[in-house]
Amino acid sequence: MTEPGASAPWIERIGIPRHLAWGFAGVLIFMIGDGVEVTYLTRFLTLPTGGGLSGSEAGFATVTVYGIAVLIASWFSGTLSAIWGPRRVMWLGAAWWVVFEILFLAVAIPTKNATLIFTIYGLRGFAYPLFAFAFLVWAQVTSKEHMRGTVAGWFWFAFTGGLPTLGSGIAALAIGPFGLSLYDTLVLSLILVAAGGLIGSVAVTDPSGTRPIADETVAKPRSLTRLFEGVDILWRDKRTLAGGLVRIVNTAPEYGFFAMFPFTLGPGTPGGGFLTTSEVAELASIAYGANIAANLFFGIFGDFFGWRRTVTWFGCVGCAVATPLWYFASVGTQSFAVTATGGVIYGILLAGFVPLSALMPSMVALNDKGASLAILNLGAGGAAFLGPAIVTIFYPVGGGGAVAIAFCVMYVIVAMLSKFLKDASDPGEQPVRPRRGELARSG
Repeated sequence: MTEPGASAPWIERIGIPRHLAWGFAGVLIFMIGDGVEVTYLTRFLTLPTGGGLSGSEAGFATVTVYGIAVLIASWFSGTLSAIWGPRRVMWLGAAWWVVFEILFLAVAIPTKNATLIFTIYGLRGFAYPLFAFAFLVWAQVTSKEHMRGTVAGWFWFAFTGGLPTLGSGIAALAIGPFGLSLYDTLVLSLILVAAGGLIGSVAVTDPSGTRPIADETVAKPRSLTRLFEGVDILWRDKRTLAGGLVRIVNTAPEYGFFAMFPFTLGPGTPGGGFLTTSEVAELASIAYGANIAANLFFGIFGDFFGWRRTVTWFGCVGCAVATPLWYFASVGTQSFAVTATGGVIYGILLAGFVPLSALMPSMVALNDKGASLAILNLGAGGAAFLGPAIVTIFYPVGGGGAVAIAFCVMYVIVAMLSKFLKDASDPGEQPVRPRRGELARSG
């Protein structure tokens, strides 16, 4: 009998499907390019040499308008992949980013016209979800079932490794030691995105990416009405609705905390913040760094422990404990070391949600996999709105403590909802890694 994995290429032994290996590299490079602007774009848009906008106008462009586009495209990435095939959606996303970034740099910025900047930059927001999340769809529907948790871990490792982690690092090097201007650094981001787009959508030649995920009836021209299949599946399959709600809550507190920390823990805050501006930024890097490493771990771990159990106990319950602990321990000790440790704990447990990317498409029929992943991706975009919204609602009522408790309650609620995330064989309840003999026979 063949020893399990003995004849498999090394790249598959670490959980990356060989036929999609270049796609993970493409997503990493693409998201590095997309993340270059994260730490300084709002400031650049307010400079006379940049967009010449007011602070509120710059924030509206980079958060509100761009965020709405990301939210919509996150949904379309799944439904379009079902109709056209994910590789074509990746082509569209890469080309869209490049075209609208060129228009942004060559047309919108020089005019310093707020409306033009809002429009062009907002339209560019459609690009990265189409590229990155279409690849997630591709990876999930073509990888072997026992590898899907690990595959999801590698995807989120590449995604968050680029945005914001390495992207911010590249920006710091470019602007600092290399002395590039803010404008030239945006040009560098364009080059990186173009390179990642070419690698991800051209170097991956697996033919399955050009075929629709669903059956041939869904691929017909009139099936463009299926763009809205992500809506009707919400009442056709309550498990998908539950999964979408879990995904929205998943990273909402992450966005909320980092929107709140500058004016609750940072310098000049009414309660006497104890962190400097640089320490607040460093805290984000520490938490994200811990999350990146844990994404890969929990992807692999979920294949053994069970996808649903990992999401419920490490993701939902773990974060329900970690969120209030992080905030109240930070405020109580006034210590950066304690605050950073809380960020590491939260970042690690946040990765417990990684198997959700494998679990949701496993619950539905083939024709609904695109719709299921569309809801998953929509939840990823919705989290960026929910987190800051919770801060806006609860902070005036009870300060940062009320916000932390609200986040805790949200995680408890989705922990209960996660019990619905199963199919007839309940892959979330039992490990999906096959026994040694089964793996040998499947090969």
